[in-house]
Parts: sequence; C-alpha cells; structure tokens
Amino acid sequence: MPNQIIATAGAPRAIGTYSQAVLVDGPGGKTLYCAGQIPLDPATGELVPGDIVAQTERVLDNVGAVLAAGGMSFANVVKTTVFLADLADFAKMNEVYARRFTGAFPARSTVPVPALPRGARVEIEVLAVAGAER
Repeated sequence: MPNQIIATAGAPRAIGTYSQAVLVDGPGGKTLYCAGQIPLDPATGELVPGDIVAQTERVLDNVGAVLAAGGMSFANVVKTTVFLADLADFAKMNEVYARRFTGAFPARSTVPVPALPRGARVEIEVLAVAGAER
C-alpha cells in the first residue's frame, strides 16, 4: 500500500513544501510521521496570542487533530521532539505536555533553537505507531 498523505482542517495548512503527516503502512504496522506543529490557529492561520502555555496548548491541539486524521491518538505517540525558542519556557511547556501525554511517556528530545517560524515560541513534532498504545 502506498504512503498516505494526511491533511486535516483541524490543524493549520502546511505553510511550505511539506505535508501535515505521512502514514506509512510497513511490515511492522502503520507509522504516522507528523510534521512539526507551531501554534497557529487553523481557522485563521495566525499565531495564537499569549504565553508559552497558550502556545503549547494550541500546538498540542494541532498535533491531536493530525493524529486523529491519521486514525491515532496521543496514546500512539512513541517519540516527540520539542523545539523551544527560549529554554526558560521548558517548565511551563512541560506542565501542558504532561496533561496530554499521560501514563508511560513517549521518548522525547527538547532542543533550544534561535528562532521558529512566524515568531512561535514552541514547535512539536511526533512519531506515532498503530498498536503501540502506551
């Protein structure tokens, strides 16, 4: 079966030459490779106002919409990468993150970066596997 491109109106349209996610049906099952999500409101395409808490909530709403469009949920996520424009935001981002990822947490990398698209403070990408509920 060929790879399936995932696109949902529940998350912001891709603002470049990429897909929101790609679902791969391999010998070990289905894996969803999600592009990084920034805190854009999918209805307006604009960056949500507010602090790191508001931005992280929006990012995870966007991630959840992409996961759902691929037939998965936060429980299927096995790996995340968090990009932060200011590492001082880590603790507050982590509080929001911990409300979405419960139980056995996925593996995670957190990377400080000098800047993110559209002036965002946070970007999160995920890798999810069908049947790998934590």
